[in-house]
Amino acid sequence: MKRLFLFLSVAALLSGCRTRVFPELPAVGNERPVVPALLQPGDNRLWLTDYFPCWERADSVTSAALRIVPAADDWSEFVVTAPQGAFAASFEAWCDGRRLSVAALGGERKAAAWAFSESCRGHEVFVRTSQKPLQVVALWQNCRLPEHYVSVGDNGISVIVPGDAARVRRSWLRLFAASDDARFNDLLVPLENGAPVLDVSRLDRHDKQAQVLYSLMIDRFENGDLSNDRPLNRPDVLPQVDYQGGDLQGIARRIEQGFFDSLGITTIWISPVTQNPRDAWGLNKEPFTRFSGYHGYWPIHTTRVDDRFGTPEDLHALLATAHAHGMNVILDYVANHLHIHAPVLQAHPDWVTPLDLPDGRKNLELWDEQRLTTWFDEHIPSLDLQRPEVCGPMTDSALYWVAEFDLDGFRHDACKHIPENYWRMLTRKMKTRFPDRDLWQIGETYGSPELIGSYVKSGMIDAQFDFNVYHTALDVLTCGRPLRDLAAVVDESLAAYGAHHTMGNITGNHDKARLISLAGGAVSPGEDHKAAGWKRHIGVGDPVGYRKLALIQALNCTVPGVPCIYQGDEYGEPGANDPDNRRMMRFDGYSPREQAQKELTCTLTRLRRSSMPLLYGDMTTLALTDRVWVFARVYMGDWVIVALNTGDRPQQVECDLPAAMGENQKFKANFGAEFGFRPDGRLFVELAPADFEILTKTE
Repeated sequence: MKRLFLFLSVAALLSGCRTRVFPELPAVGNERPVVPALLQPGDNRLWLTDYFPCWERADSVTSAALRIVPAADDWSEFVVTAPQGAFAASFEAWCDGRRLSVAALGGERKAAAWAFSESCRGHEVFVRTSQKPLQVVALWQNCRLPEHYVSVGDNGISVIVPGDAARVRRSWLRLFAASDDARFNDLLVPLENGAPVLDVSRLDRHDKQAQVLYSLMIDRFENGDLSNDRPLNRPDVLPQVDYQGGDLQGIARRIEQGFFDSLGITTIWISPVTQNPRDAWGLNKEPFTRFSGYHGYWPIHTTRVDDRFGTPEDLHALLATAHAHGMNVILDYVANHLHIHAPVLQAHPDWVTPLDLPDGRKNLELWDEQRLTTWFDEHIPSLDLQRPEVCGPMTDSALYWVAEFDLDGFRHDACKHIPENYWRMLTRKMKTRFPDRDLWQIGETYGSPELIGSYVKSGMIDAQFDFNVYHTALDVLTCGRPLRDLAAVVDESLAAYGAHHTMGNITGNHDKARLISLAGGAVSPGEDHKAAGWKRHIGVGDPVGYRKLALIQALNCTVPGVPCIYQGDEYGEPGANDPDNRRMMRFDGYSPREQAQKELTCTLTRLRRSSMPLLYGDMTTLALTDRVWVFARVYMGDWVIVALNTGDRPQQVECDLPAAMGENQKFKANFGAEFGFRPDGRLFVELAPADFEILTKTE
């Protein structure tokens, strides 16, 4: 293989040099890599702003490999005709005689077609492939590299980084390839002034693949200012659903005290901060209670900080403190609905979707049947955001928060219930007004990868939470579902969103029963999880719940995506569903098991953040059964091997290691498992029940 790469290197160097090859680029559109176009066989109607959100028009869109025709005179929409089968191509958008490229991919992504970065020398990157690729697209940022910058052999690709990259502190080299019957995984290599990043110390909070996210509910986290405590204290509102005092000052104080630093957090997601009603709404019949707006999801004033959480100055101070600690803060924003007492709805009562359906039913909680119009409750009507006169001012309300505060982006509530025109308008406004702000948006959508992925575009939102991975993992741990199913869903996500996506991999959230209580059997999978929290005290149950929570955390920290910790999951807070999953956060007084769980969480996040393979490595499965999964992540020839046992019995797993690994890398176990190598070179790992191991190279 070394001889092959030597040949590729010489060939590439003879045919090209590291001069600047892209001197004429459009003024905007090349700041961050554009999400590829995943095409279906036949005609695909595409929107220009989904790829270049600041482009109102183009001179034309062309491709050397695909047929493209305009669907609008200004090329704001166009139709791409894709062939059957696997392919890797690109199309070029032209503006004022200058162009940028978008990768265009089709066909099945097969795990057997695998590529990984093997090494780099100077400004040349060498990629090992499982078979010879027939089509290769190499992009620096959104610029397709000339053919003589890419050399292809039977089992490898060599790519020269263009001289243009030396002028940019952070840019990215991307590689897409296909063979006759499958697409390869895509590769992403971060560059610093043109050189591949090899050391995690060169990464910062703006490197999105290196994020670890922590989600918290402001009212239930920390009370930093007693003067703004204003519970309703009404007899018809039980304490569990009244305000409990958490605020912005409390979060800032915990940042200053190093709570998030110790957990390895780089991004904090705070619940909605907008002003909510001062009275009670909704109704739970057993037990009887109405609800306060402590959660923040009933906005009345969309551009006002709720005074029960603090002041605008408190929010500014929180952001300054987080940034001083190298952390991002993203704001949970509600766009789907407003409270019926919102002044906007008082002035424009017709801005909502119909509550009454033609068949006489009320359009309440019809999540899939009436996806874009259904109401969550009668006091929070859904906005008719398909209408420009509604969408315009409501996107301006969202824009207010990044204009007035140094926020780093949004977590968007109820994405799939909001039409695509809203996301296109908001993202266009954000990128046009703040071209130098590195704003990241992650959404909430339950559904198929096709539905979820329809929002994950450069002109809409950057990522979504991967509930399909979470729910499958939960079924594996609580219902005996085979681990093969989880591996298949992870592969499905990599194919749908890319091998280096920033989808959120969660331990839970504020709308789900606590994972540890489900895994420990304190809450059964089939019961009403909300009702359970009202009827009885929910604990952990069987202590195996701690091991199963650790398994999910290990999975989240080792597969592609962004690991997400819901407040309290770092130590194993138990609970049923809302409101029992929103108990006040605890920072001390942990039981021995809780303390051990928190230390394990810290170890996992530190390991994640200290490993380039776990941040940017390409993934392949080495062994898989119904209870055991062994996979590898590889970046620049540095391997990490992960082994998971979801069964209730000890397992000794053996697997062949790819010949491409070589014989020089030595491993260490980070969590105490016994492992070694057979005389024939096969790796074996011994795992306890509900256990895992992560093997990394020895120093």
